[in-house]
Amino acid sequence: MRGRLRGNATRGNYVAYGEFGLQALEPKWLTARQIEAGRIAAQHFLRRQGKIYIRVFPDKPVSKKPLETRMGKGKAEVDYWAARVKPGTMLFEIAGVNEDMAKQAFSRIAMKMPVKCRFVGRRLSV
Repeated sequence: MRGRLRGNATRGNYVAYGEFGLQALEPKWLTARQIEAGRIAAQHFLRRQGKIYIRVFPDKPVSKKPLETRMGKGKAEVDYWAARVKPGTMLFEIAGVNEDMAKQAFSRIAMKMPVKCRFVGRRLSV
């Protein structure tokens, strides 16, 4: 069963590890390839500066039948793995770079993502 993405994220919705984060604003399944494309884009831009944290993990197997296959014959093979992303989920975090650099890196990641994203900073607790 596919399931449904309803409601906002109640967990994983704040900057926990880095100083700045990229937050999703729409519900969607992120494939492992999309997450990896975002990671590569950020690392290529940062050139070994700072640390990138990936806050989502593709743990949902998505199966798909081959084209022109008749119905029946059981469930299909796993086509790709996906991460369930609700609005408010933190996708990536960056530590060890200034805000300017983090914004540019996150804009490159956001171009690779199939959801609208926003740049957020760490909330300071008193």
